[in-house]
Amino acid sequence: MSLSDEERGIVVGLEVEKAQVAYNETIWLMEKSSWSGAAGRLYYALFHIVSALLIHDHHAVNSHKDSHILFGNYYIKTGKLPKEFGALYSQMEAIREEGEYNCTYKVTQEELQQKLHPAKEMIDTIAGIVKQ
Repeated sequence: MSLSDEERGIVVGLEVEKAQVAYNETIWLMEKSSWSGAAGRLYYALFHIVSALLIHDHHAVNSHKDSHILFGNYYIKTGKLPKEFGALYSQMEAIREEGEYNCTYKVTQEELQQKLHPAKEMIDTIAGIVKQ
């Protein structure tokens, strides 16, 4: 499906909004000591901001796997965005999956707090790009 420029702008804006809401939900869940839930919301904040960027630049986002591949190929490997953003995106996906599907794995406050500031930086950086 092809989007007009106006439709693309609307979808990108909605993705940025979803990223920001998910980030705020992360903070709220962390205040409640819900580390696994917070990890899931933080991953989705990154997924939505990456989706915003991909859609902004006319790439189709069909799955989480596609978003990781396209993000890596078009923005990380090319140096358009820092390698740390690619690593953070992959790390948060792994933490989310472990926290949700592995009953012996516990997401910790420490590992999540280490990801919070870099995630906010990534969200703000990409939001700035797509709003230009």
